[in-house]
Amino acid sequence: MSVVLGIDGGGTRTRASIVDGERVLAFAESGSIKRLRVGAEAAEENLRALLQDVFAQAGVKSVCAASCGVASASMPGIPQWIAAVLDDFAVERSEVVGDHVIALDAAFRGGPGILQIAGTGTNTIGRAPNGATESAGGWSSRLGDEGSGYWIGLHAIRQALHAYDREEPAEVLKKVGEIWGTPAIADLINLGDSTPGPDFAALAPAINELAEAGDPVAVRVLRQAAADLVENVLLVRSKLRRKHAIAGEVPVAWTGSVIAKMTLVREAFFAGLHAAAPQMPVKNEAVVPLDGAIWRANRMEDSAHLSMKLK
Repeated sequence: MSVVLGIDGGGTRTRASIVDGERVLAFAESGSIKRLRVGAEAAEENLRALLQDVFAQAGVKSVCAASCGVASASMPGIPQWIAAVLDDFAVERSEVVGDHVIALDAAFRGGPGILQIAGTGTNTIGRAPNGATESAGGWSSRLGDEGSGYWIGLHAIRQALHAYDREEPAEVLKKVGEIWGTPAIADLINLGDSTPGPDFAALAPAINELAEAGDPVAVRVLRQAAADLVENVLLVRSKLRRKHAIAGEVPVAWTGSVIAKMTLVREAFFAGLHAAAPQMPVKNEAVVPLDGAIWRANRMEDSAHLSMKLK
């Protein structure tokens, strides 16, 4: 029995699954394991609770291999911390990679393609046939992440304040005030400018609702989000074709709640890509990054078996 574990550590929640071949033994969810978002203590608690849950569901005490994709994998100490926790749960071999890596493999199974991540944060990653990668965006919530849930929440407030100064309708400020419990605009500003700041990404669903109701500020922000996502995909496409001698089109996949749940963004994203590159294949359905983690874990186990046979 080759039982493996896959973990998808997103910015808002973490998902895990244990499988045996094609059979799913367990699936569980917990809070974020991204330390920058929730702190080291909460991240540790969330990861251990997740593993306890998924192991109990599967009825196993160990797994042969595990692949964990997490947005902060490149930060010093993060892979070592996660690997140590996995060791505590009797994982025989493991890897910790970026969340974009498991999402790319969920979409393209090791092959070439472009992935647009658009959830709490954003990132655009392209992979050439030889495995080389090109990227655009993904420079963190403060320095980039255009088109992300965080960016939408933050920039909706900025655009609403711009409208407020010009005595234009600013329903966004009213809605944010209700969510934050800040009836006066001065209170809203103080909270929005505090350190640590509020969770701007949590405002994105409300901004989407306002856009669907026709609020001009919300509509403008979501249209800009879609335009930024399209621009980054086309930029990565250009890099792949120019730097890696790719003659044909490069397939595109996507994942994340901004595209999946925001109709205005999704429709503008698809329309923008089709207008710029009509022959470029774009997946209709969202990629499930956890599938890529499972695929990678299975590949690790297959490689281990092969190595043992060759000895």
